[in-house]
Amino acid sequence: MTTLRISPAVAAAFPDTLIAVVTATGLHGRRPWPRTAAAVEILEQDLASGAWTPADETDPRIDAWHTAYRSFGTNPRRIRPSVDALGRRLAKKGTLPRINPAVDSYNAVSVRHGLPAGAFDLDHVTGDIEIRYAEGTETFTPLGEPDNVENPKTGEIIYTDTTDVLTRHWNHRDAHRTRVTEDSTHVAFILETVHATRDGHLLTTAADELQDLLTEHSAQSTVHYLSPAHLQATL
Repeated sequence: MTTLRISPAVAAAFPDTLIAVVTATGLHGRRPWPRTAAAVEILEQDLASGAWTPADETDPRIDAWHTAYRSFGTNPRRIRPSVDALGRRLAKKGTLPRINPAVDSYNAVSVRHGLPAGAFDLDHVTGDIEIRYAEGTETFTPLGEPDNVENPKTGEIIYTDTTDVLTRHWNHRDAHRTRVTEDSTHVAFILETVHATRDGHLLTTAADELQDLLTEHSAQSTVHYLSPAHLQATL
């Protein structure tokens, strides 16, 4: 079992944080996921018709993350929150990337609701996971760059396990080691807000939608919520 926790220091600095963790076991990532494919196509069709546009940096949901990034020394216009980068890509190209069904599922939910999302293959996580401020000595191997090793900046917020960093800049980019592939069977999907007072209902709706997309392709799924009042969950 893996425990995911928010450090007290991060909780104190961001007291309106709410994180949904949707955990799925027995995933079947090599089968077609028609409902996920349809969800992605609907987003693209709505964008093309003008019925919907992804949230940009003028949207309060994105602006809240820009403010958070600046607070720990990251320039959010150079290193963007994941949902900001994904929305910009969709608005520019008109399509979302197709990675694999599990990743496509959380990408669709993320950009639809304007909330950052990511995922970890729990079979490749070592020990427990913590959201904390970086000391600057940790190592990070970016997704898609297995031969590249970085060090986070001191004071940057990271997800980390007992081996190294899983996500830099809170939710900018995930690590290569714990990436979700077609063969991943035990996965923790993360959805986040730092403004739960305003956007908590969006987060719970997004978590429910993601769990619904996962249900017919997994043996079991559960949803946990972390906040300053509930700092950890066992996945």
